[in-house]
Amino acid sequence: MSMGGSPWALMRSMSQREAADRDPLPKGTARRVLGHARPYSRIIIGFLVLTALGSATVVASPLLLQRLIDDGVIPGDRSVVIVLALLVALVAVVEAASTLTQRWLSAKIGEGLIRDMRVEVFEHVLDQPIAFFTRAQTGALVTRLNSDVIGAQQAFTTVLSSVVSNVISLVLIIGAMVSLSWQLTLAALALVPLFVLPAKWMGRRLARLSAEQMNLNADLGTQMTERFNVAGALLVKIFGQPAREVAEYDTRATRVRDIGVQIAVNRGAFFVMLTALASLATAMVYGVGGLMAVGGGLTVGTLLALAALLARLYGPLTAISNVRVDVLTALVSFARLFEVLDLRSTVTEAPDAVDLPSDGALSVELEDVVFGYPGADEISIASLEARATGDRSGSGPVLDGVTLRAEPGQLVALVGPSGAGKTTITSLVARLYDPSSGTVRVGGTDLRHATKSSVGETIGMVTQEAHLFHDTIRANLAYAQPEATEQEMVAALQAAQIWPLVQSLPSGLDTVVGDRGHRLSGGEKQRFAIARLLLKSPSVIVLDEATAHLDSESEVAVQGALDRALEGRTALVIAHRLSTIRGADRIVVVDGGRVRESGTHEELLAAGGTYAHLYRTQYADQETVAGV
Repeated sequence: MSMGGSPWALMRSMSQREAADRDPLPKGTARRVLGHARPYSRIIIGFLVLTALGSATVVASPLLLQRLIDDGVIPGDRSVVIVLALLVALVAVVEAASTLTQRWLSAKIGEGLIRDMRVEVFEHVLDQPIAFFTRAQTGALVTRLNSDVIGAQQAFTTVLSSVVSNVISLVLIIGAMVSLSWQLTLAALALVPLFVLPAKWMGRRLARLSAEQMNLNADLGTQMTERFNVAGALLVKIFGQPAREVAEYDTRATRVRDIGVQIAVNRGAFFVMLTALASLATAMVYGVGGLMAVGGGLTVGTLLALAALLARLYGPLTAISNVRVDVLTALVSFARLFEVLDLRSTVTEAPDAVDLPSDGALSVELEDVVFGYPGADEISIASLEARATGDRSGSGPVLDGVTLRAEPGQLVALVGPSGAGKTTITSLVARLYDPSSGTVRVGGTDLRHATKSSVGETIGMVTQEAHLFHDTIRANLAYAQPEATEQEMVAALQAAQIWPLVQSLPSGLDTVVGDRGHRLSGGEKQRFAIARLLLKSPSVIVLDEATAHLDSESEVAVQGALDRALEGRTALVIAHRLSTIRGADRIVVVDGGRVRESGTHEELLAAGGTYAHLYRTQYADQETVAGV
């Protein structure tokens, strides 16, 4: 006997009850969901109308079957049989067409919501400061864009169709059954608890098993993600731990298998139980109804119609009993997405933002800048972190009243011990962060009043760890200048002294560099990053010792290319090599988050301060090796 709905869907709904009850929903979640659905209001109305029409066909066939038997078959009236049989066929066609149209509209609504939510979350995440990405787990972010978005879409359209169709179906079925025989209708309704209560009990049991299974699958996914990227696989091999990794994976996979078996057995038992109950209900209807038919209290057609309607009664009943669970499940998925969308970026664009000047070299100025790295609660969400530990407070002051200026066209070298605040200064100039107080200006414009797009176009940055996407050399270069011609790319590669390598590769510019560029050496990646910078040709250049990973021969060649690239541009360089420092127009010594000294190489040596000490401990040997 069919129950008018999948028992698996019923158990899924019941197993979600604990999760839905456990997750508190922020106020206004439902209102925000309706706001996202507003662009699809016309389609939703059409979808609901067709759903209602489809629900009405649930009772049409059984009632037509009753008339076909009582008015056609038993009296022997062939014309009635033919007409009613054609009507049954017509109802089936209408139901099929309605179902197909419903699915089309549902797909338009669902896929539209997926697209809208994905784009909105993706854009919002990209707008977060770099500090957000230092704490958020990549896999958790991807889940929000995939599983949660799809879950929200599916639940949204499922709840819409389920609530409308099941309510209408239930009302029509009970009404039709009462009109045929109120006695058998009451008897059928008396069996409802035998369907709902076991489903509730089994749902709780499956909820516990499913939760553990999902957690273990998440652990398996995390282990694979971390071990299957190049850096993770390299670490496993370097420390010789493949056997340990396999053992850990096997333990988790074995537990997933055991839970899967338990779930399958429980679902099987539940299905058998529901089937048995349905069979008992059918036997009751045929038994009691058959006796009534023998006694003349029912016609044969009415008995068959009641049995057909009974087959369609319990599905809507159990589904309606779990409407709250379905609604809460949908809202939980949306709430997880809204949690990301509600995280405000600490680096925002002012309403009256202006573009930075685009022509010529620009000055760079920090005036009385104070900065401390923000706490986790300001820039992160605990649920997106691998482990929400207690280290959620800010760093305290990293820069304390820093003031410096690079004139247009100047190369300013930042030197100082590790942890002095040099990288923080360059991050502020690139507007990866905003200062806690004070001002950072480029071309005389406060970066907080500049458009983000113009900051990206005007300021170019190369760090010690050059990152390349898992794509071709051409695509990685074009990321800096999408409209660049192949000739411009070749010129940039030649200037960065990497073109001979590209020429030697089988696919040239179309060679795929691998995950994070791991098919290339550190020096090769650095030169590609410099080529990308040269192709971008920004007005202000920020370098975190861009030649640090190069051998001596490559360093000389690339330094020459950088010298040409820096002509007419302002550069702020974190310098660890004496050759870079001595070539600077000015040296700024940073220590303890403050500017301690500023001047030329000779001036600072003569002063005998912090720079002179750094020179004796770090740079003198470089000068000796260079033969100076």
